[in-house]
Order: sequence, then structure tokens, then C-alpha cells
Amino acid sequence: MRLNSSIFVSMQTDAIKTSSTIIFIGIVSIAIASRLLPHWHNFTAVGAIGLFGVAYFKRSWWAYLAPCLALFVSDLILNNIVYSQYFEGTTIFPQHAIWTYGGFAAMIFVAHLLMKKVNLKFFLSATIAGTLLFFLISNFGTFLQTPMYPKSASGLLSAYIAGLPFVLNSLLANLFFGAILIGGYQLYIYSGLRMKKAPINNLRN
Repeated sequence: MRLNSSIFVSMQTDAIKTSSTIIFIGIVSIAIASRLLPHWHNFTAVGAIGLFGVAYFKRSWWAYLAPCLALFVSDLILNNIVYSQYFEGTTIFPQHAIWTYGGFAAMIFVAHLLMKKVNLKFFLSATIAGTLLFFLISNFGTFLQTPMYPKSASGLLSAYIAGLPFVLNSLLANLFFGAILIGGYQLYIYSGLRMKKAPINNLRN
């Protein structure tokens, strides 16, 4: 009986790991597609998949990896195929990308601090705070690297003002895609589609 029990537990663990991997690949693919398909500026699922990772993945680094991987793959396609005429040679990691990656990493870090439970209150607080932090970091990078902004307090203010329409799109995208991904997974759990009643954090392994 012990042997059979251990085999059953092992099979369950393997099934959960497989499910986690499939979902990870799935959400990264969604984020990549959201950047490649026509969309409003900054209205993509990249930030939302990080929020999803914070909510459900036990391996916290998966929450950081998901948006970074989606950015990296989609940037390779965009910079070297779609917009290749604007770049010289093969572009692997654009200079400005460090601020984008840093902004998403900061967003995920804040979400880890604020999203104590998977509910509307914590989702909204993590999404709003994370989006604002991403805006501050990414636009600070734009200020530093764009010659059109004088390197002064007024130049920094101008960079942030210019970025306001984009932060609104980012916030709406994070709320929209986050609600679909997190809400959809919650419905999936509660609908009883899993073999057994699964805990909320069933992806945690």
C-alpha cells in the first residue's frame, strides 16, 4: 500500500509539474502574440502574465521569467523582421531594453509584496502600483537615453508627461489581460474541470 501510495503521489506531482509547464508556455505565447498582432501602444499581455505568475507559481522566478521571455522573443521578431529597416544588423538586446526589463521586474516585485491573496482587492492594488512603478522606471530610461529631453528636472518632467497616454494603456492592458488570465484560471478551478478539488495555488510545485 505504501508503494502504491507513493507512486500515486509521484504521478500527481508529475501531472502538476506538466500542467505548470504547459500553462507557463501558454501565457508566454499569449504575451508574444499580443505584441506581434496589431494593438494600441503598450496594450499587451506582458505585464499581466507576470501578475498571473505572482498569483499562482510557487517558483517565484517563473513570474519574472515569463514577461522577460515574452519580451525577448517578441523583440527578436520585431527588431529583426518586422522593423529590420530601422536597425543595423542583427539586434539581440536593444540598449533601451534594460529599462523595460527592469520596469517589469520591479512590477513583479511589488506584486509579490501586495498580492497576498488572489482576490479583486489585492489584484487591483498590485496592478495599479506595479504599472505606476513600471512607468516611472521605463520613462526615466527614456529620459536618459533620448537626446530630445534636456538632462534637467524640466526634461524629466517632460518625459513623464509625454508618457502619460502610454501608462494609461499599460494599466488598462494589465487590468484587462490580468482579469482574463487570473479570472479564467479561477473559473477553471472552481468549475471542477480538474480531477480532484484543487487548491487555489495548484500550480505551486
